[in-house]
Amino acid sequence: MPEPDLPPSFFTRLDESDDAAFYAAPRFVVHIDEATIAALSRWYGEVLAPGSDVLDLMSSWVSHLPGAAALPLGRVVGLGMNAAELAANPRLTSWDVVDLNAAPRLPYPDASFDAVLCAVSIQYLTRPLEVFAEAARVLRPGGLVAIATSHRCFPTKAIRAFHVLPARERLELLSLYLERAGGFAPAELVDRSPPGADPLWIVTALRRAV
Repeated sequence: MPEPDLPPSFFTRLDESDDAAFYAAPRFVVHIDEATIAALSRWYGEVLAPGSDVLDLMSSWVSHLPGAAALPLGRVVGLGMNAAELAANPRLTSWDVVDLNAAPRLPYPDASFDAVLCAVSIQYLTRPLEVFAEAARVLRPGGLVAIATSHRCFPTKAIRAFHVLPARERLELLSLYLERAGGFAPAELVDRSPPGADPLWIVTALRRAV
């Protein structure tokens, strides 16, 4: 990775043991509070067109999407680490268990999604440039990538950068991920933090036309 803005030390973790073992037991928890979940759901409802095919990266039992009646979508594919969590997600039409830190390859054809979402999980990726290069590959031209982030985490599995950088610099880092991955227009930042609740920052970019 290029120095000095993406030093390898940013991507080290307190617990470097096998991620598959860490995520083997289901955890039916959320990383943001109810008001922030509602704010993210509203934002998704504003930016996702009905009928869109969506990839939910690092998914779990909750995708934070509006219900199907409010926002009918096409395929909603979840990619995560725990089969029980993914099977319990009512918004997914299909799902795959993939460890992106071990093998940052998305098992989907080129240009197969209108949106790639990553909600409050970006802090666990150790190979983000490779993952978002893959996101660009599977997105259709003009498709949306959206990285929603806050400040909670499983501390031992979050990368060092999430612990040591202040919030503004963490968001700049996410924008840099997309820039270095290639294939995206310049990133934009959306702040949908509800008053008195967990913050909600969303870094977005559009897939450039091929």
